[in-house]
Amino acid sequence: MSFAQYMERYDRQELWQGLESTDSSKARMLLAKESISPADFLLLLSPAAETVLEPMAQKARLLTIKHFGLNILLYTPLYLSNYCVNHCLYCQFHAGKKIVREQLSLAEVEAEGKSIAATGIRHLLLLTGESCAHATAAYLSDCLRILRPNFASLGLEIYTLSVEEYAQMVQSGAESLTLYQETYQQESYAKLHLSGPKRDYFNRLDAAERACQAGMRRINIGALFGLAPWRQEAFWAGLHAYYLQKQYPATEIAISLPRVHSSHEGFIVPCPVSDKELVQILLAFRLFLPQAGITISTRERAQLRDHLLPLGVTTMSVGSKTTVGGYFAAEKKGSQQFPVADERLIGEIKEMIRRQGYQPVMKDWPHGANVLPAGGA
Repeated sequence: MSFAQYMERYDRQELWQGLESTDSSKARMLLAKESISPADFLLLLSPAAETVLEPMAQKARLLTIKHFGLNILLYTPLYLSNYCVNHCLYCQFHAGKKIVREQLSLAEVEAEGKSIAATGIRHLLLLTGESCAHATAAYLSDCLRILRPNFASLGLEIYTLSVEEYAQMVQSGAESLTLYQETYQQESYAKLHLSGPKRDYFNRLDAAERACQAGMRRINIGALFGLAPWRQEAFWAGLHAYYLQKQYPATEIAISLPRVHSSHEGFIVPCPVSDKELVQILLAFRLFLPQAGITISTRERAQLRDHLLPLGVTTMSVGSKTTVGGYFAAEKKGSQQFPVADERLIGEIKEMIRRQGYQPVMKDWPHGANVLPAGGA
């Protein structure tokens, strides 16, 4: 059974009616439960839960400490290439954009990696635009082999692959995969992805499962919040993580909460998500998925990331550049995928984490530890 088939078990009309619940007493009662069912999770995303965010936050913090301790894993993204063949309306890399296109040579990959490793970071996320003709499987394998000596863990955020191709990435040194569905609403997905391989909704929906089958140790999923109504998106993203945990218990599953923002070039976010709504999503995820890693990236501004940290976050990106060649090169190469909102240096992030009573972790947890670093810039 695929996740697409699993989704069909749910009556959407009944689900969305449940999301309109305003019975806060029911939401409060959930806080005493040992485990949260998908139906409970739905209630935690409803307006009813807006009045119990504080007790949700208290429980979320305790659950996170129970399963992850007071550790916050730090990682850095490295963009290898920004060539793309898809037309995704919300992305600055899409094929219709007239931007500077670049791809790192293998020598540049090595230089960028050494520059990042010199900061103490030992978890690296490799990203590309979606063009398999440029960032080929062979190229990605070479990049992984080159970078592996300097990093404890390497992750990928790339175009979708087959089971066999994911297995090739694992053999070359990849331990984690980050793959956002972008939106779980098929109608919205079709409107936002005009052409290219990414237009295939079901191929993307099944890709995380293919990576599990290929032996990828950790999988990080999520929706790009703002593309469709957030309560529905959060429910499907949480249910997707829940499904993967049940189907692949040997694989660590995590979830990210990226928000898309309107651009000065004309893209207007269809369903904006407020800071308070983002908090509710984060808390509901943590209560529903107590053993899942949760990532907050540098898409979010510094002050907000600081406040979100004790609410269930386990992983944060630091020192992010969303250009190709942004670390070692004297001048940045290529155009940004999106602006980085939190531009603090790694040392500043580490100091902030310690001030809050947590421990910044630069190196990945050992195999078998119950955590997943992952997830976007």
